[in-house]
Amino acid sequence: QVQLVESGGGLVQAGGSLRLSCAASGAIGGINDMGWYRQAPGKQRELVAAVTSDSSANYADSVKGRFTISRDNAKKTVYLQMNSLKPEDTAVYYCNARIRPWRSSEWSDYWGQGTQVTVSS
Repeated sequence: QVQLVESGGGLVQAGGSLRLSCAASGAIGGINDMGWYRQAPGKQRELVAAVTSDSSANYADSVKGRFTISRDNAKKTVYLQMNSLKPEDTAVYYCNARIRPWRSSEWSDYWGQGTQVTVSS
């Protein structure tokens, strides 16, 4: 069974940094795009950053210049380095990946369980 497991959330002061990790495991035939989304209380889930299999990245305007997404294909892991954090970055962060399970021709979106990031002012 395919799973995405996140780590690295926590509480940090404004201006600080955190690094999120998300590792895919299970019977995986292929991984396409990987990304990070976030959802703040009372708001819709939004895309933070995404990276293609050849490491082409795109970012939400609100995080450009502060966040960096990267991936290690050998480890089936995607990272989100978050610098210069602001209170408005507070949210639950979710990992997402488009994965084709082993012995399947179907690609599906998988989600992690979410990790809380809290930025205090």
